[in-house]
Amino acid sequence: MRIGIAAIGKVKERYIQQAIDDYSRRLSRYCTLDVRAALEEPFTDRDSEARRAQLRMIEGRRLLGLVRPGSYVIASDLAGRELTSEELSALISGLATSGRSDITFLIGGPTGYSPEVLSRADDRVRFSRMTFPHQLMRVILLEQIYRAFKIDRNEPYHY
Repeated sequence: MRIGIAAIGKVKERYIQQAIDDYSRRLSRYCTLDVRAALEEPFTDRDSEARRAQLRMIEGRRLLGLVRPGSYVIASDLAGRELTSEELSALISGLATSGRSDITFLIGGPTGYSPEVLSRADDRVRFSRMTFPHQLMRVILLEQIYRAFKIDRNEPYHY
């Protein structure tokens, strides 16, 4: 199985990168993992909605450029459906069983996704009703993917 994570923005904090590296190492036992980042466009709180839409389009093209052809795309989206860890495990396992063994998870930037990105997504999943910084969301997503593999294999996972 091949799992990709395509995100907007670089990881700046060392402790977040260390957590990403730790979960990447753990996941190497279960899948081929590819974590990539696209350049984030600078913005301010004073930017107009038109400017933000333009930024979403620019970042959206970059994000879609990180998606492998034929990959099943799951966007992390506050408007998506909320899953339990067990349901995410079943989703990943079900995709693999049906021959969709290449999955890419998307993490948008602070201004959100462009319509182009949302139309490319095969699924939209909300990991919480809370909003997380997009850098931290990588760690949360990696942990949940790791947990999904552990659940699928009935392996113990310490909470």
